[in-house]
Amino acid sequence: MRGVVFDGERYTVVRDLELRDPGPGEVVVAVTAAGLCRSDLSVLDGTIPFPVPVVLGHEGAGVVEAVGPGVSHVAPGDPVALSTLANCGTCADCDRGRPTLCRGAIGRAGRPFSRGGEPLFQFAATSVLAERTVVRAVQAVRLPDGIPPASAAVLGCAVLTGLGAVLNRARVAPGDTVVVIGAGGVGLNVLQGARLAGAATAVAVDTDPAKEGTARLFGATHFLTSADAVRTVLPTGADHVFECVGSPALIRRAVDLLDRGGQAILLGMPAPTAEAAFRPAALFLDKSILGCRYGTSRPQHDIPRYAALYRQGRLLLDELVTAVHPVEDFARAVASTQGGGGARTVLMF
Repeated sequence: MRGVVFDGERYTVVRDLELRDPGPGEVVVAVTAAGLCRSDLSVLDGTIPFPVPVVLGHEGAGVVEAVGPGVSHVAPGDPVALSTLANCGTCADCDRGRPTLCRGAIGRAGRPFSRGGEPLFQFAATSVLAERTVVRAVQAVRLPDGIPPASAAVLGCAVLTGLGAVLNRARVAPGDTVVVIGAGGVGLNVLQGARLAGAATAVAVDTDPAKEGTARLFGATHFLTSADAVRTVLPTGADHVFECVGSPALIRRAVDLLDRGGQAILLGMPAPTAEAAFRPAALFLDKSILGCRYGTSRPQHDIPRYAALYRQGRLLLDELVTAVHPVEDFARAVASTQGGGGARTVLMF
């Protein structure tokens, strides 16, 4: 079967991947669409260290093809969105409804794929840049009929991360003020999360002026090309500043832009060894810095909720997909994503 393999130096679209059968509590999904996230590119450039060879991709949707023993919530033929959270479901954090903190879902790369007898690693417990993948049953979230595959794909990362950061982690309240640094796929979902939460002001900051129209469509009340101008809109600072780029310098700016009692939420992915500096005195007036993994999401709860909002016309999904390519055009998709001109490039099988 087809898939995108990275060997540590270069990526290749191959046609001879093999996938093992599902075990107990596992599901085989025939992938229909996969979003290309910057985290995938961060594997390619080494920002995110990952063992190789690896099958790439972590944001996707498809149709259940087979289930292993003990799986009852999905069946062959069901449309699903895939989550990267391969959480155990039984630890204290899972029991408290905090699957993003499950230690069983962090740093344990499986190897369900093989090629020429050599096992390949699975990226982020999903590897959706393959025609089929095997995941834990908890990662497959049943979708209602009628959601286009490309739109369903982005639910699994960009939407979960952006909306979750607003609704689950920051808990933005009606009337709050929000600044979003970086208007890419995640940043746009932070903006529409702020809109859904009833934020009074949502300032999008991005160096690319061509993103203004899309940012405003998703909920920005203001658009700026420099964080230096935020204080002209919010003289006392913001209640919530979301850093969606992963830049240490912008993390510092996020802290500097907080109002009293404000919080900076870090969503961008810097290199593991990167360090950010800020003045501790800047936090004395009840300000805080929050890490946020995967939107502090509960995918089995959140994805159906977001799918319902989409069907009600309140959540934008189709508009996130700005380019669609067959998987064979992976190089073109990478170039499109690196160019930064759109929100999400999606690869189709």
